[in-house]
Amino acid sequence: MNISEWRTYLVTAASRSGERTTPEVVAAALDGGLDVVQLRDKATSARERYETGLRLRELTAEAGVPLIVNDRIDLAAAVDADGVHLGQTDLPVAVARERLGEDAVVGVSASTVEQAEAAEAAGADYLGVGAVYGTDSKDVSGDRDGIGTERIGAVAEAVDVPVFGIGGIDADNAAPVVEAGATGVAALSAITAAEDPAAATAALREAVTG
Repeated sequence: MNISEWRTYLVTAASRSGERTTPEVVAAALDGGLDVVQLRDKATSARERYETGLRLRELTAEAGVPLIVNDRIDLAAAVDADGVHLGQTDLPVAVARERLGEDAVVGVSASTVEQAEAAEAAGADYLGVGAVYGTDSKDVSGDRDGIGTERIGAVAEAVDVPVFGIGGIDADNAAPVVEAGATGVAALSAITAAEDPAAATAALREAVTG
């Protein structure tokens, strides 16, 4: 799995998908050229996330796209996900590797250069850095006012692992994030709340790949 080739990364949020289910949003986004899916859906129960995760595993496996689970190492194992994404207050990277295996993808959230360097030193495979432009989403940690693309550049320069900008990113403002040094961008509302998630994903991909 070549993480450095990921460009578009969807973080799911059932609370933002309107009348659609998370699997319906993900299926459409995959049609639009999505590179990786992170099951978050924090507003739902663990049982609901498990059932959603099983369906997403089917969809992503069929599309040849990695499935990552937010925070929950146990849930990642239960749905046979490709890895887990950890926040600053979650269990350590080493624990995730012990539970999921050395081949598991482990991402870590960071909002400062210091956090990014520490995550890389701990063995993170990639970093989710933000919130870049600020966000009102309770699903995204970090500075609600936005850390800006300069911070993205500083983090990307300080570490050797792939960096993905997250927070307030859509097709209109994604390009500067990649130009600053990010490998790709993660989106939540820009895809999940879009009238046409497939078209929104395709537009996001076009913005970051030119």
